[in-house]
Amino acid sequence: MLVKKMQDAAEKDGVSYKIFATSSADVTNQLSKPEDDRPDILMLGPQIAYMQNDMQKKADKVGIPMAMINMQDYGMMNGEKVLQAAEKLLGDK
Repeated sequence: MLVKKMQDAAEKDGVSYKIFATSSADVTNQLSKPEDDRPDILMLGPQIAYMQNDMQKKADKVGIPMAMINMQDYGMMNGEKVLQAAEKLLGDK
C-alpha cells in the first residue's frame, strides 16, 4: 500500500521511479544483483528497525545509501513524505 502511494506521489510530481517492497530475507539478493539491476537506495520499515545495523553494513558494502522510513509517515502511509525522503537519499548518493 505504501509503495502504491509513493508511486502515486511520483506520478503527481511527473517523475518515474521503480519502487518496490521486498522481504528482509531478500535484501541480500537484491543488493547482490549486477549494479544496473540493483536498487539505488534501501529504505527500511520501522518493523525491522532491529536489523538496521546489519542492513547498513550490507548497503555500505555495495555503496547504496540506506535510511529508516519515519515511523509516523509509515503508519499514516504518507507516500508523499516517504518519497521525499527517498529523493533526498538519492540526492545524497
